[in-house]
Amino acid sequence: MFRSPPTTLPTSRFSFAPRAAILALTALACSFAMSAASAQAVPADVSAASASAASDAAAARVRDFQARQDALDARTAQNDYAYGVVTHNCYSKFFVNACLGSARDKMRAVRGQIHAEQLALDDERRSAHAQQRDEQDALRRARDEQEAPQRAATAAQNAQAYEQKQRQHELDQAQRGAEAPQRAANQAAYENKQSDYQRKLEQARQNAAKDAAERAERAQRFSQKQADAAQHKADVEARQKQAAQKAQEQQQEQKQQQEQQKRLQQEQRDSD
Repeated sequence: MFRSPPTTLPTSRFSFAPRAAILALTALACSFAMSAASAQAVPADVSAASASAASDAAAARVRDFQARQDALDARTAQNDYAYGVVTHNCYSKFFVNACLGSARDKMRAVRGQIHAEQLALDDERRSAHAQQRDEQDALRRARDEQEAPQRAATAAQNAQAYEQKQRQHELDQAQRGAEAPQRAANQAAYENKQSDYQRKLEQARQNAAKDAAERAERAQRFSQKQADAAQHKADVEARQKQAAQKAQEQQQEQKQQQEQQKRLQQEQRDSD
């Protein structure tokens, strides 16, 4: 019997196969599918009916064998029981040994018949089992022959799909190879952009620190100016206060001098 091609194509076996080998495999699978399809195939309903009939027949044989085995077991038990009863009764007779011998011979004769029938039943069982195995093998072969076209078609589809996948893989590799310079340029531009961004970020940080220092210095100068202005105002007010106090003292001194001159003039007039 011709074995159909496998339904799957493992990558480990064909990943490095030449394209010609893959095309040859596809053609072989297609040819096998056409030849198998043109051959006489077992219909699906006939195959299923045959399998069902074989299964029913096998079940019937199993039931028949079991019934015959149960009958043999029952006869064996009955023979043993009858032998026990007879041997028990022999001891109440005058010729005990003769009775026992006769019972033993009868028991052995029945046991021999049962044994012969048991051997025949075992032979029939083995023959039926072999026949059932042959029937199953025949059904399996018929089913394999019936499914062979579909397996061949599936193998051809898998081979074609694998070939298409290989072609697409080659196209993808070629496209990636063609795009490699552009990707490198894009990566370089991105790195330059990142470097420029980092430089600008560092410059912004430095400018922010410088502006903060200048603001702090201006705030300090403004505070110093405010303090100097307050001190200048306090100095001016103190000088103004001293000047006003000095002017008041001069006025008082002038007034005292005028009063003193008036007294001297009065005293002189009084003396004249």
